[in-house]
Amino acid sequence: MENKAYTLKNVLLETGFEYEADEVVSTKTALFCIGIENGKIKSIEPNHSHAEGIDAKGRLLLPAFKDMHGHLDKMLFGLPWQAVSAKRKTVKDMIAYEQQMIPEWLKTSVARTEKLIDFLHSYGTDFIRSHFNVDPTSGLDSLYHLEEALRHKASSLAAELVAFPQHGICYTRTESLLKEVAKMDSVDFIGGVDPYSIDGSIEKPLELITQLALDNGKGIDLHLHERGESGVKTIEFLIDKALENPQLKGKTYVSHAFALGHLSASETERMAERLAAAGVGIVSSVPFRGTIMPIPTLRKHGVEVLIGNDNIQDHWSAFGSGNMLQKAHLIAALYGYSTEWELSRALAFATRYVLPLDDKGAQQWPRAGDAADIVLVEASCSAEAVSRMSPIIALIHSGNIVFKET
Repeated sequence: MENKAYTLKNVLLETGFEYEADEVVSTKTALFCIGIENGKIKSIEPNHSHAEGIDAKGRLLLPAFKDMHGHLDKMLFGLPWQAVSAKRKTVKDMIAYEQQMIPEWLKTSVARTEKLIDFLHSYGTDFIRSHFNVDPTSGLDSLYHLEEALRHKASSLAAELVAFPQHGICYTRTESLLKEVAKMDSVDFIGGVDPYSIDGSIEKPLELITQLALDNGKGIDLHLHERGESGVKTIEFLIDKALENPQLKGKTYVSHAFALGHLSASETERMAERLAAAGVGIVSSVPFRGTIMPIPTLRKHGVEVLIGNDNIQDHWSAFGSGNMLQKAHLIAALYGYSTEWELSRALAFATRYVLPLDDKGAQQWPRAGDAADIVLVEASCSAEAVSRMSPIIALIHSGNIVFKET
């Protein structure tokens, strides 16, 4: 169903919190009818169980999920199962492997990307920030193939694209390609990877990335796996650039940023304060091997922390599930968010901070005029959905019914 007017009846919405003394002990809900027209929520009315429309059967309505770090162009999804090889231990090992395999992967990448998007839909995701390779091996073909797949899925998925020189800027002479792709309207962010360990310099590649972002009105989203001094210095460099150039504030991100997970408590606080002041966000795949990111400290200082799946059946990791509700569940488990209120707040990591109730329990979503980007979940409230990773019954994107359990 594409952009037709219709009604969802028997829809469960959260309406507030129940308190005992000062503690939230449960979430209040009620049934409603939701009118959808031209890709938006047109009306929210008390439930009429005998009204004509699609019966939600009391399922909970939540905002559709947003995967803020993925690689739709480069994965093994749709190919025979293959676990990670122990022979490839470093990023440079992976670069050499990709140089060998990318020509083969590109032959089927459009169809496999579409298949992966369908898989993400089944978990309630209707938006992704996807990195795409820019390198001498693939040229711009990774982008072109990804764009083709996204055109085919335009009615069911929205995306932001990050130009990603995975094989290094200097290491494989990717500068000219990056300059070319930075001018393209379809590209939203300029990326990079481990400038010190891959390119041998923090300043040289980051000066180029920053200037391309400024010259072309793009954001920055840098992969940074480096721990220790080089990792901290790289984050500090981007903070300084965002402070010097206010147009980068709120548009600059460090993906992974594992260095932040290996600092003292006082240094973590200092870095969180600086990130917040510069409007530099952190994007995390949570969890990652032995690194536990200081997400509570970052959020306490107002740092935007975005969450994504990153690897979904690829040569880097065997553990990406594609399930953003699972990511919210993992965050709650890692940081001990177990109360009704805490679990309901943890849902924000799956929805990019769109929540049905504000922190005090006032209803704030959905409202008439909001985009009809929604999921129906087999749960009684947000807290239960996070705790139990409740099944997704349906996904609607811009009013289009994308996925529905049969």
